[in-house]
This record gives sequence, structure tokens and C-alpha cells, in this order.
Amino acid sequence: MPNLIAGADEVGRGPLAGDVVAAAVILDEPIEGLKDSKKLSEKKRNYFAELIQAKARCYAYGRASVEEIDALNIHHATLLAMQRAIEGLSITPEKALVDGKYLPKLLMPAEAIIGGDDKFDEIRAASILAKVCRDQEMYDLDVRYPEYGFAKHKGYPTKIHLEALRQHGPTQIHRKSFAPIRDMR
Repeated sequence: MPNLIAGADEVGRGPLAGDVVAAAVILDEPIEGLKDSKKLSEKKRNYFAELIQAKARCYAYGRASVEEIDALNIHHATLLAMQRAIEGLSITPEKALVDGKYLPKLLMPAEAIIGGDDKFDEIRAASILAKVCRDQEMYDLDVRYPEYGFAKHKGYPTKIHLEALRQHGPTQIHRKSFAPIRDMR
């Protein structure tokens, strides 16, 4: 197995609002206790995000904007965000391990791994960084658009979010190609 392995993962496929965010990480050594971001409390995710940023050989973020999501579709936008994260690393990895079924366009050997965030620390670390980054963006958007409750639901189609959309309509950060927003126009 090559020495310089980058793990990549994304967060934000399912929400009705906000960018899709990806992270890529190259670790020097395993970090004890890492889990998929969905299996950690917010407090633990924040703790591990700081630890990963301090201990990783390098890490980078990539994103696809709401406009890109609407233009490309969420699948292609997700791949673009992961491609940008991997290409944004300050060190070119010998191989990339990407969580999921599909690979973004990359210049190095890569492998798509279903459930990769349960198998590889590099992907777990990327999962955590992407989740913490996107969650912070949703907290920031909650300040801008307090009537939508982004801090609570992170843009996902919860009952509260759907009710806010019915009352106030979509904002510029809502994905216009996603139902139910598409159906509101």
C-alpha cells in the first residue's frame, strides 16, 4: 500500500440548502477513537476536528456551491467537491480513498469504497472535517436567516424547515432544483 494515502468524504447531499462540502486528509499516523462523523456527538466531532487539523500531514476542503448543485445535479456536484478537496492538498497523495460508490476525476490512482468511513482513518478524518466545516457554515447562515432554523436542522428537510419554506419562501442559499423548492416556484 502506498505511504501517502488521502481519504476523502463529503457532507451535505441531502439538505435543501447550502453547499456540499468535502474534505481530504493525509495522516502521518492513526488517530485513536476516530469514527464516522455520523457516529459522533457534535462535541466529539469538534474535538477530533481540532486534533486532526493539528496532527494530519495535510488536509483541504472542497465545495460545490448551490448554483453548481442546481446546474450539475447533486451527484456530480458531490464528486466535484471531493475532486477540489483532493486537489487542494498541499501534498499530492500517491493514492486517494474516496467514501462511496463513485470516484471524482483525479490524476492519481484512487479507489471508491462503500462504507469507507467505517474502514479507513483517512476517510473518517475527512468525514469529521467536512461535517464540522459544513455545520459551522449552517450556524453562520442561521444568523443571516434566523427564521429558517438552520442551526437546528442544518438545511435538511425537517418539519420545521419545510414550514419555514412555506411561510417565507426559499432564499438564495436554497437548492432550486430540489423538491419541494422546485415545486414552490
